[in-house]
Amino acid sequence: MATTLAARRTKGSRAPVTSFELLFDLVYVFAITQVSHTLLASLTPEGALQSLVLWLAVWLGWQYTCWFTNWFNPDNPKVRLTLAVTMLAALVMAVALPKAFADQGLVFAVAYAGMQVSRAAVAVWLMQPDDPLRDNYRRILGWSGIAAVLWIAGAFAVGPLRLVLWILAIACEQGAPAFGFWLPGLGRSRTSDWTIDGGHLAERCQLVVIVALGEAIMMTGAPLAADGLGHVPEFIAFTVAFVGSITLWWVYFDTGSARVSHAIESAADPGRIGSLYHYLHALLVGGIIVAAVGNDLTIAHPDQRVQAPAAAVLIGGAAAYVLGNGLLKRIAFGRFPLSHVVGLRSFRCSGRSPS
Repeated sequence: MATTLAARRTKGSRAPVTSFELLFDLVYVFAITQVSHTLLASLTPEGALQSLVLWLAVWLGWQYTCWFTNWFNPDNPKVRLTLAVTMLAALVMAVALPKAFADQGLVFAVAYAGMQVSRAAVAVWLMQPDDPLRDNYRRILGWSGIAAVLWIAGAFAVGPLRLVLWILAIACEQGAPAFGFWLPGLGRSRTSDWTIDGGHLAERCQLVVIVALGEAIMMTGAPLAADGLGHVPEFIAFTVAFVGSITLWWVYFDTGSARVSHAIESAADPGRIGSLYHYLHALLVGGIIVAAVGNDLTIAHPDQRVQAPAAAVLIGGAAAYVLGNGLLKRIAFGRFPLSHVVGLRSFRCSGRSPS
């Protein structure tokens, strides 16, 4: 198989996460914060669904970039320029995100769709004609184009139709890998052709978990910074939220993350395991975002009765996080940990009990 000068690795090789990839993740600190604030501003079923769609778009932009840097060397000037343009598009997307279902829909859609389509187009251009991954990226480009049409059409739609079209766009990009990005005339991709670096992929996901936890800590500290340290109930709620953030870190990083890295690297089909790994992180990181919103609400009103929206995000966010971790450890250990089963049952009981 011929390789391009921009190629990062061949099967079995290893590469560290570069400082430019870390710089890209810093853009996502802002994007994740924007998703949290958008959900916080609209804690209704419709607002939650809209926030979910926006979060999945943010995640897909990061996920496809992560795979791109798994296959291409960020130190290559052409790849670095592509990442810089992608960062700019992601930043514009994040700026427009809070009003994406209002008057900034077109800005959000163009920034997101442009990021997805241009990255795939560059990948096709960089690869040698006989590289199997080139056909894979041609298919990705096709599906990104189909989704882009739905994103742009949704931006021009009003009311519920925008939400419907954007859900279909998300379905295209989330669902296409499940059947190998199949397109007429191009066939389908095989995950066995995805010569990924499992260690690099796992480290990138671990870093974005740190980014999300950092955003959660920022949301924990912001109310206290605004009101000062004189309100004892608020300080107690702040302390509990901080301990909760440490616990979230512990559940993910104490044992599971290193074992999952090894599981991807040693798998007979690392591409399939890596793809599943990314899907689960969308759930896991999304859980952190939702839990952070719950912390913000609790700290803002620590001595009041817990209202249904606050209870929903507190319990739902933590439950999603535990579920995502349990499924990741199912990959690493071959079983769903009993402690996670107990935790999920306790969340279920909490949701049934009166506030």
